[in-house]
Amino acid sequence: MIEIPERFTQSTIEREGEHGRAWVASLPALAGELLEQWNCRPAGPAGHGQVGIIVPVRSADGASAVLKISFPHPGNVHEPDAFAVWGGRGAVLLHQRDDARFAMLLEQAGDGTLVSLDDVDEAVAVAGQLARRLTVQAPPDLPRLRDQVARWEKDLLNGAERLPRPLPQRVVQAAVATVRELGRDQPDTLVHGDLHFGNVLRAEREPWLAIDPKGYVGDPAFDAITLVRSRFEDLLAADDPKAALLRRLAIFADAAELDSERVRRWVQARAVMAAQWGREHGDPAWLIQVTDRIAELLT
Repeated sequence: MIEIPERFTQSTIEREGEHGRAWVASLPALAGELLEQWNCRPAGPAGHGQVGIIVPVRSADGASAVLKISFPHPGNVHEPDAFAVWGGRGAVLLHQRDDARFAMLLEQAGDGTLVSLDDVDEAVAVAGQLARRLTVQAPPDLPRLRDQVARWEKDLLNGAERLPRPLPQRVVQAAVATVRELGRDQPDTLVHGDLHFGNVLRAEREPWLAIDPKGYVGDPAFDAITLVRSRFEDLLAADDPKAALLRRLAIFADAAELDSERVRRWVQARAVMAAQWGREHGDPAWLIQVTDRIAELLT
């Protein structure tokens, strides 16, 4: 029987309430059924991310893999679709999927992530190179970011009017302009959607492999925001924070073969959206302040 990490149990119940409690209670039996279905056995204790558990396993032929079971949520629906499109190109391989139970059997990568790299510039460049490899033609049934543009614009304008401690009007208007001008005409390319340093693992088949995609379709520059909200301390502590921030974005843009101005505009717009979302949903004050600062510096 799989033992569910207590920290994961508590965080899921805090976030999802009684539905989360019932789902966590069902996990040991569900994991057992999936292991039997895919002819695997546990090879170590269960780990976890924010919304799912990860169980190292061995298949009948002794090969290593991981069983991932995610909380049933619309944001987790298209993860296996993204893996299927990539087919191991820059991301872990998808071996099996059970969409009804939000479960996958995935290639096992290494333990290290881009977080472990001391050189932040190198980490950003690796992420950019990976973003370039993950930018492929998407199938028609994945969610298009351009379909969210009307909601983004409405939320930006409404948030500026009703949320506490709003960002300066010029900062919000710059984000609105980006959404209007870049949001409606996006390519039909698959983007990761959450390409932060912790979602890039060391591996043997390729040096680095991505995990935990959202399976969005749109502008590859959309992904850059996570690389400035991660390891941000050195940016804001620099003698010239704006120059440091723009330099990091330039490194990403060059590695990903993207237009640096387009990257800047998407990061600024997404920072404003993230700052407003944080005010709405109770993000820690320090995170809102950091996101505010990024949005202001890039305006």
